[in-house]
Amino acid sequence: MKLFTAYLRQQTKSILVFFLFSGIFALSFALYRLPAAAAGYPALLCLLFGAIILALDFSRVRRRHREMERIGSYACAMIPELPGAESIQEADYQALLEQLREQAAAREREDEARFQNMVEYYTLWAHQIKTPITSMRLTLEREDSAFSRAVSSDLFQIEQYVEMVLAFLRLDSDSSDYVFREYSLDQILGGCLAKFASQFIARRIRLDYAPLNLSVVTDDKWLSFVIEQVLSNALKYTPEGSIRIYLEEPRTLCIEDTGIGIAPADLPRVFEKGYTGCNGREDKRASGIGLYLCRRICGKLGARIDLSSRPGEGTTVRIHLDQYDLKKE
Repeated sequence: MKLFTAYLRQQTKSILVFFLFSGIFALSFALYRLPAAAAGYPALLCLLFGAIILALDFSRVRRRHREMERIGSYACAMIPELPGAESIQEADYQALLEQLREQAAAREREDEARFQNMVEYYTLWAHQIKTPITSMRLTLEREDSAFSRAVSSDLFQIEQYVEMVLAFLRLDSDSSDYVFREYSLDQILGGCLAKFASQFIARRIRLDYAPLNLSVVTDDKWLSFVIEQVLSNALKYTPEGSIRIYLEEPRTLCIEDTGIGIAPADLPRVFEKGYTGCNGREDKRASGIGLYLCRRICGKLGARIDLSSRPGEGTTVRIHLDQYDLKKE
């Protein structure tokens, strides 16, 4: 109906011209004292044929409108050849659209090249920075003192941030190497917990964990990154108490801490990129990227992640791993 109304509005000039000419003929016949029917019948016939022509033309316009709507659903670079122009004005518009499409495609190629250059540069930087980090860690392992333990803890945080940079760069990269296999969840957790063992000891946080005896279909590297981010947050915001790792039915990995918790107003936004909330404003080191990456990675793994929390009582993060049913051969 909207299209028909717009079409009538577009044809307003032609309709007014028709009634104007009909009026001129009627006035001329009246001045010459000719019968009104002599002008009325031709006017009605013209009105009838005009309505038929208008209906046929509207049908054509509607077909072209639907075709343009279909073309509009394509991405800019994938737009097929436009329908042939039926007027000089349409030809001018099509030429302008073609120029804009070429400019958009060129800009897209430039942006893609810049993005690839940035990814390659920061990936190289992240790998190069690992060399002095490893060297410093080996140096610190030669002595056991309060100073070396404190520096090792800070160095561990640097390693976490480097891994976060790499994950951020690889997340949307074509070279992301997702390899799905059946893994023991305890094996993945064991590798993650080994990295944080010194953090648990230094902060005197108790770990409550018993073997889960569960196999999951996933990518162990990317799932390990998610678990490490959750453990890092749990340790960061748990000044004292414990961290518990357990399973909920059917296949949900839960990591629960007794830390400071999250304000109710922040809960709906904790997975947004760059959002740090009240805790992040107090802890200036918070980047607001960790949980965002966890949600994105879980989406690519076919899993889900959510959390519940109460201020002063702690936070529970749940990673739902029931996305695939394991089939026994």
